[in-house]
Amino acid sequence: MELNLKGKTALVTASSGGIGKAIATRLAQEGATTIINGRSEDSVNRAIEEILEDNPGATLQGLAADNGTVAGIEKTIERFPEVDILVNNLGIFAAVDFFDITDDQWREIFDVNVMSGIRLSRHYLKRMLDQNSGRIIFISSESGVLPAPEMAHYAMTKTAQLTLSRSLAELTKGTKVTVNSVLPGSTVTPGVREFVKGLYPDESFESAEKNFVSENRPTSLIQRLINPEEIANLVAFVASPLASAINGAALRSDGGIVPTII
Repeated sequence: MELNLKGKTALVTASSGGIGKAIATRLAQEGATTIINGRSEDSVNRAIEEILEDNPGATLQGLAADNGTVAGIEKTIERFPEVDILVNNLGIFAAVDFFDITDDQWREIFDVNVMSGIRLSRHYLKRMLDQNSGRIIFISSESGVLPAPEMAHYAMTKTAQLTLSRSLAELTKGTKVTVNSVLPGSTVTPGVREFVKGLYPDESFESAEKNFVSENRPTSLIQRLINPEEIANLVAFVASPLASAINGAALRSDGGIVPTII
């Protein structure tokens, strides 16, 4: 399927690894000039090299900036004042007992997971509306609708992204700009792989994955962790002109973890 992304410029925050890197790679494969973002020059350059190794025709630009901070946002906007596609992928997570989560931890995770998307969208959405074209996609999580008690602060931020996304979509009424959320389920990223292995240190990853899904994600219909490329495929479609009728939506790519009909 041709997604018609040639000539578009896409910014994917936190795209030097994990889901973000998979999304950036997929957008680049579709012909979009894709901005690879990470907190350090080394991580950005390494990601660019790895993407180009398998996709030598990709058009990539590097951006070393911590978009979880005001200074990082300012650097991003100065380097790239306009983009056609903004994927708010930046996020952190941790499993912490609710009674042990400090005020500083609540503030940090909200600033990184929510305020980064607010600040970038505040800048880029206005320009998209002015040119009557653009896509903003928030990478939320199934935790936003099915919160886990060991990650109350993380789940809170993912729910916040859903309402933020819908609120911004209301501003696009009558235009060719769309704002949507994608909700991945538990996905095989380096962080999740380390987390799962930590729960079952004496087992192979394949065995640990099976036990983790069975014990911690029993409602999963696919009964496995999701590959980042599976999330990237949905994001690329939503970012394309082919998804012009999808706006204000929360789209699940969760492997059926959330046991509801909508």
